Amino acid sequence: MEILISVLRFVGILFLVLMVFNIMIVVHEWGHFLAGRWRGLYIDRFQIWFGKPLWKKTYNGVQYGLGSIPAGGFVSLPQMAPMESIEGKVEGEDGEEIPKDLPPITPLDKIIVAFAGPLFSFLLAVFFACIVFAVKKPVSESVGTTTIGRVIAESPAEKAGIQPGDTITFVDGKKVEKFQGMDRSIMWTIISSENQNIEVDLIRPGVGEMTVTVERPAEADNGSVDGPWFKQVWSYLSKRPPLRTIGVLPQVSPVVGRLLENSPAEQAGLKTADVVKKVNDQEVSTPKQVGEYPWKAGETVTLTIQRGDEVLTKEITPRVPEVGGEKPMLGIEWDAEGIRTLVRENPVTQVVNSFNAIVKTLKAVFTPTSDVSAGHLSGPVGIMGLYYDLFQHEDGWRLALWFSVLLNVNLAILNLLPFPVLDGGHIVMASVEWVRKRPIPFKLLEIVQTAFVLMLLGFMAFVTLKDVGDRIPSGEQAEPGETPKFLPLKDDSE
Repeated sequence: MEILISVLRFVGILFLVLMVFNIMIVVHEWGHFLAGRWRGLYIDRFQIWFGKPLWKKTYNGVQYGLGSIPAGGFVSLPQMAPMESIEGKVEGEDGEEIPKDLPPITPLDKIIVAFAGPLFSFLLAVFFACIVFAVKKPVSESVGTTTIGRVIAESPAEKAGIQPGDTITFVDGKKVEKFQGMDRSIMWTIISSENQNIEVDLIRPGVGEMTVTVERPAEADNGSVDGPWFKQVWSYLSKRPPLRTIGVLPQVSPVVGRLLENSPAEQAGLKTADVVKKVNDQEVSTPKQVGEYPWKAGETVTLTIQRGDEVLTKEITPRVPEVGGEKPMLGIEWDAEGIRTLVRENPVTQVVNSFNAIVKTLKAVFTPTSDVSAGHLSGPVGIMGLYYDLFQHEDGWRLALWFSVLLNVNLAILNLLPFPVLDGGHIVMASVEWVRKRPIPFKLLEIVQTAFVLMLLGFMAFVTLKDVGDRIPSGEQAEPGETPKFLPLKDDSE
């Protein structure tokens, strides 16, 4: 029964992911379609996804279809530019190619039709932003805090003297307001920095304001993979390039993420999302403080927890796990994101922040001294995978709506880049035609389009390998040791 429920849950989430992803594709292409109708262009096909159609139907002279390669979609407009290399040839119901003897269109028509797709993507982003404003956006402590919860041993941060509890205020002279994200965050400012030595301003409890200089390594550690040659090749192809971080993690509250089966915590009645406030009379504010408490097997302690608006106390008796156990444990796996709160964010702010995030990413990718490269970008597989992960959360639908704002702004901007095949390329070519007062030679257009199609397909294959590599282990060896496991306690009456 549990397997059936898991399968149904997987299918349900996958359906939601495909629905959201395809809505964005349909809206973008619908912009081209409506603009083409408005300007009187001939439209022979409207297809979601590329490749040979799995399904097609001709209606009012337009062939609608669903392709076999789940990556994007298109509206076939023969008067715009030759696109058969990526869209394929349109065939009639009898299998014959549909002949076209079409009049030329003006450069203005081409610009309007090309621009309509990104415009509709942008409008969809605004629509999603308005919904996010109404339902609020979940923000976790791990994203919103600027206080350090853990400093990794032997890391650049530890060598520079940064300590848990420090609150970072500036990085490289830039004010930071959160730990993660693209806008004024600690992690992005560090990752995108062009400097090896990073100046960090912080506030230390009991000391006050301080400034330290963190020296990042000259190169990031790429790690190594042991095993057969094919594992090493797979790791090389699928592993994303490493980033030079400084070794700090955000401070989060001790929030119950998962309870081990048959554990003392489960038997005491703790639940997911409970926040531990006290152990006996000792206040705790981080998972580390709870973990460092001197637990003794068989000695009952009192946990004060917050569950929603209620404050409860629970009696719990730690014990050593019967399988793989070395010391007394409660059997709690902590939520790495800490407490989540719902925040109402202005739609304009959402769209502007999304725009800035895309611009910063592109700038970092094309900056030679930045660690960020094309290997950190994702394609349709990675995007759908991220949507799937978001829907796993309790507030997954809110997170998916928020991410849809970012993704649609991203779709609009990337499509406006001045490269052939993309909408921006069509606008550039139409502008050249406008200035020259005559069309660009068809043969030249076909060569340029085909060349960039091959480049696009190569890039899609490249990022897809990285996306798949995120989901499939690349061969690194796990740490030795068995995962602790609690067995059911025997009933004394037995």
